[in-house]
Amino acid sequence: MTAYLLEWLNLLVRWLHVIAGIAWIGSSFYFIWLDNHLRPPRRDEDGERGVAGEVWSVHGGGFYHAQKYAAAPLPLPAPLHWFKWEAYTTWLSGIFLTGLIYWYGASVYLVDPSVLPLSPAAGVVIAVAFLVGGWLVYDLLCRSPLGKREGPLSAILFVLVALLAWALCQLFGGRGAFIHFGVVLGTIMVANVAMVIIPGQKRMVAAVALGKPIDPEDGIRAKQRSVHNTYFTLPVLFTMTSNHYAVVYSHAWNWLLLIGIALAGALIRVYFVARHKGGASPLPLAAAAAILIAVMLAAAPRAPAAAEASGGVDIEELRSVMEARCANCHAAEPTHPAFPAAPAGVLLDSNAEILRNAERVHQQTVISRAMPIGNLTGMTEEERALVDRWYRDLERGAGGSGRD
Repeated sequence: MTAYLLEWLNLLVRWLHVIAGIAWIGSSFYFIWLDNHLRPPRRDEDGERGVAGEVWSVHGGGFYHAQKYAAAPLPLPAPLHWFKWEAYTTWLSGIFLTGLIYWYGASVYLVDPSVLPLSPAAGVVIAVAFLVGGWLVYDLLCRSPLGKREGPLSAILFVLVALLAWALCQLFGGRGAFIHFGVVLGTIMVANVAMVIIPGQKRMVAAVALGKPIDPEDGIRAKQRSVHNTYFTLPVLFTMTSNHYAVVYSHAWNWLLLIGIALAGALIRVYFVARHKGGASPLPLAAAAAILIAVMLAAAPRAPAAAEASGGVDIEELRSVMEARCANCHAAEPTHPAFPAAPAGVLLDSNAEILRNAERVHQQTVISRAMPIGNLTGMTEEERALVDRWYRDLERGAGGSGRD
């Protein structure tokens, strides 16, 4: 019953996380678009009121006229809408999911003894340290003199993000490493909102209310962090879905593939941000496509060399391996406490189901070696070779085809 309740908690919070994320990223993308489409005001009186730019748009059968002020309108209008709860809700729900899945279930989803023999508790402590440390290092860099030089700052941030990907993949299983890469970047994004952008906006509003001049540094810092957030967005979105793609996270060079995909995502945003301004060069998009193709080629499965034949593998012999290593999760009624139902609906507790999922079994246990997850059940190299021989026989039409 505990696993069942946790599954429903996972479902509901994940749903909230996706909804909040859409709201946050949608508003962020919209305001980036808005800023890059502003034109000088057509009416002189608007310019005299402090309007720096405006844009007309049509949506849902209505016409909209948005104006941006160089400083702030006087008097300050009410109500004044703030965009913050979308970001906070996304992070809170996301960190709850991380805790529920990757920290509470650290022995399954985070720690992989074949990568590094960490205890679950040590893995969680290290994961939390990365979240806190990632923000502190990033924030200190942005506040340092280097923060005023966007080119060198961006280069250093890329190097640090690449080091983050490498370090996580040396410490955790690929699935846990990828999601924590996204959580570190997502934490930086929401901390930018909570600790830089919103406090700066509050100071600006307070200054206007008191009739004092606005500190331009607040706007400059907020703009910088907002731009960084938009380039982090697509890499974070990839990691949110990466647990479905063992071909990437279980690869021997998973950290390099992660860096490539993150860079491609950032380049795609570079192109679209430039396109909003008009006349965008296609080079960032072409570079992103080239990187993704290179990642696809690098991650392409390579079947192991055929083992020396020692007789055909009977379906019953294979089934004994499946029962020992896989069917505790992949069964109509899983016995593993973390799974109230078979992951992805894949059943391996009968000859018929094993045959139906033959290609997937071979891909996950032999090619990508992603299963058993974290090799919790201790599948041996001899057992993986047996699966490989059985599947090769099956492809040749010589494999066992027994039914229950």
